[in-house]
Amino acid sequence: MSKWTNGDIPDLSGKRVIVTGANSGIGLRTALELARHGAGVVLACRSAERGERALATIRAEVPDGDVTLGSLDLADLASVRAFASAHAGPLDLLVNNAGVMALPYRTTADGFEMQFGTNHLGHFALTGLLLPGLLERPGARVVTVTSLMHRFGRLGLDDLDAERRYRKWPVYCRSKLANLVFAKELDRRAPFVSVAAHPGYASTNLQRTGPRMAGSKVSEALADLATTLLAQSDATGAWPSLYAATSADVEGGQCYGPRGPGQSRGAPGRVRTLGRAADPELGRRLWEVSQERTGVSYDALTTTA
Repeated sequence: MSKWTNGDIPDLSGKRVIVTGANSGIGLRTALELARHGAGVVLACRSAERGERALATIRAEVPDGDVTLGSLDLADLASVRAFASAHAGPLDLLVNNAGVMALPYRTTADGFEMQFGTNHLGHFALTGLLLPGLLERPGARVVTVTSLMHRFGRLGLDDLDAERRYRKWPVYCRSKLANLVFAKELDRRAPFVSVAAHPGYASTNLQRTGPRMAGSKVSEALADLATTLLAQSDATGAWPSLYAATSADVEGGQCYGPRGPGQSRGAPGRVRTLGRAADPELGRRLWEVSQERTGVSYDALTTTA
C-alpha cells in the first residue's frame, strides 16, 4: 500500500464515528475525510468556538455530510463522563486523536499531570465509557494516536504526576508511549481491533502551544521555523490515522505511520515501534493504574469474555 491516499478510503455510509480533538490539525483532517466518505462523525472538542469553526469547515466541504459537535474536555473526567453519556450508542470507530505537547507544568481538573492526564488517562476513560457501543458493532475499531516521540519515553509508574521532577519533553514522551502501550493492551483484551497511529512530523498547532503557554516568543518562532522547513502538511499527517481507521489490511495491536525517512513523512503503512511497548506486563500494569486513577473499569470486556 505504498501509494495509499485518501482516495483508497472505502464507502463508510452507515458507520458512526467519534474523533477527539477534531477542531484543528490532524483531528480536523481525519474527521473531514471520514465524513467525505459517508460516515456519521461526532467532533469531540474542548473549545465550543473552535469546534463550531471546524463544523463549518467540514459542512462547507461536505454539504450533505452527517457531522455533529460534542463538548469534551479530556482533562476533566466529569466532562468525559458527560460526553460519553450524551453520545452513547452503537459506535463503529473511535479515533483518540486529541493531545497536548510540552506544556509548562499544569494539572487536570482531577489533579493529574496535564500531559499524561489528557493524552492517556482522558482517552483511557473515554474508551472505557464508550465500550458498550463499540461492542455492539461487528468490525468496530479504536485508533489511538501516538507520536514518534514515544521512542524516548520511559513509563515508570511510580511518579506519573511528575511531582518529584517535571521536565516537559520527557513527560510528553511518556504520555505518547502510554498511548501506544494502551492501544496494544486494548487489542489483547477486546474482541475488536485496536491499533495506534502516528503522523510523523506534521504541521499542527501542537508545536507552538507549549512555547506560547510558557510565554517564550523565541521558542515559538523557532518551532514555527522548524515546522515550515521540515513538516509535512496536516492533511498528509492525517493519512496514518485514516489508514489505521479504514484499511482492510490493518492488523490489531500494530502501529501505522509514514513509511518515509525516519517515519517522518510519506505514505502510510505499518511501522516499527519501541520494543518494550509490546510488553504484556507493562500493558497490564498501566491498565491497572489507569483503571484505579480514572475509576473506569472496562467491565463490559469481562462480560463479553
